[in-house]
Amino acid sequence: MGELPLDINIQEPRWDQSTFLGRARHFFTVTDPRNLLLSGAQLEASRNIVQNYRAGVIMPGLTEDQLWRAKYVYDSAFHPDTGEKVVLIGRMSAQVPMNMTITGCMLIFYRQTPTVVFWQWLNQSFNAVVNYSNRSGDAPITVGQLGTAYVSATTGAVATALGLKSLTKHLPPLVGRFVPFAAVAAANCINIPLMRQRELQVGIPVTNEQGQRLGYSVAAAKQGIFQVVISRICMAIPAMAIPPVIMDTLEKKDFLKRRPWLGAPLQMGLVGFCLVFATPLCCALFPQRSHVWM
Repeated sequence: MGELPLDINIQEPRWDQSTFLGRARHFFTVTDPRNLLLSGAQLEASRNIVQNYRAGVIMPGLTEDQLWRAKYVYDSAFHPDTGEKVVLIGRMSAQVPMNMTITGCMLIFYRQTPTVVFWQWLNQSFNAVVNYSNRSGDAPITVGQLGTAYVSATTGAVATALGLKSLTKHLPPLVGRFVPFAAVAAANCINIPLMRQRELQVGIPVTNEQGQRLGYSVAAAKQGIFQVVISRICMAIPAMAIPPVIMDTLEKKDFLKRRPWLGAPLQMGLVGFCLVFATPLCCALFPQRSHVWM
């Protein structure tokens, strides 16, 4: 077997990003929760492999599959611009377990006002950590922008949740179960544009096919932010719409009536199952690079 060539482009994803299938395979790898179980030594080993390869140094016996594995492990834990290790709950691989816990609790504790406020606040606090941890190097988030987005999104989510909770008091119980989803959708519509307001002001970088930067485009920024909002809302739909319908049906059956303690773990499991697929598939809805007409 010959030595691994140095022309493998590990700056880009392994699979064709112009197709939905290629993007889905990429995000299934990026959001794999098993990456959270890797030790610090394993993360450092992957970083060394990637950095050495970029510098033209290849470890003896390194295969292409091992190189790509190291690249995705590196990407799962280190910031692409700063090279800093991202805090554990801010990593893409933490999206499924963290959202499973928070979303599951929002759906379980949707009846009492204090629990509604607490879980909506915790959800937006988690979003703030993720947004800060994955901030762009081209358009860095200031503390002021982060604070404004955090307070605005939390206020919007809590106000929507409490307002709809009040309106659905006299409606069928199933309707009330969808209040958390409405609150999350409203918060995304507020949070994402505020977090990326600098991009709306100055635009995002536009390059030619050779990767040379041509300038900045506000139109491209608007399109990108709109697509992020849509994908985030779509990501929440399966986990926040399917389990309530299933649980509303199951809770009327004798099985759960005799074993009410099974309700919470069952709903949490349903949310997690939905998120395992919804998270990468909805991240893959739109290509990360698109053509624009200047």
